[in-house]
Amino acid sequence: MTQFFWVRHGPTHAKTMVGWSDLPADLSDTAQLARLAAALPRDALVISSDLSRAVATADAIQQDRPRLPHDAALREMHFGDWELQHWADIPDQAQLQAFWDSPGAIAPPGGESWDAVSARVSGAADRLVAAHPGRAIVVVAHFGAILTQVQRATRATGRAVFAHKIDNLSLTELHLTDDGWQSLRINQVF
Repeated sequence: MTQFFWVRHGPTHAKTMVGWSDLPADLSDTAQLARLAAALPRDALVISSDLSRAVATADAIQQDRPRLPHDAALREMHFGDWELQHWADIPDQAQLQAFWDSPGAIAPPGGESWDAVSARVSGAADRLVAAHPGRAIVVVAHFGAILTQVQRATRATGRAVFAHKIDNLSLTELHLTDDGWQSLRINQVF
């Protein structure tokens, strides 16, 4: 069994669509970071997206756990032309609504679809399983990246998985067993 402990990075406080923009995380809540770090397996490997908000969060919870190189495949969804825009300012509101209501092949202009981000993050998770079978792995990533794996484990539709909340500094635990992906907890905040 391979255990994944998906952690969402610390808050950026941005009120816009933040995907590949490299905004820093607010890691001032050291008590919450300590509680989160204490909840993670001591022998787990730690990896993060290559975006600074994920890297810094991983640094804050790593402690003496072994660290793997950052992986760009664990990034947030690429919002393309919508990046750093507020939802109300997106010119094509019909496309925006379809993007969220029917996650799948619809992509923002210059960005990636839900199907594309799911394939990218699932590929990264599969590579981790192949390289580190049977290990506990802490992955510090992003809202969309974590939701792709929740969808994979729960076999929910894209629309249904968007109903899940993934708070900053929350923990989502998913296991890969002989019976497939299993969801143990989603969005636990310490």
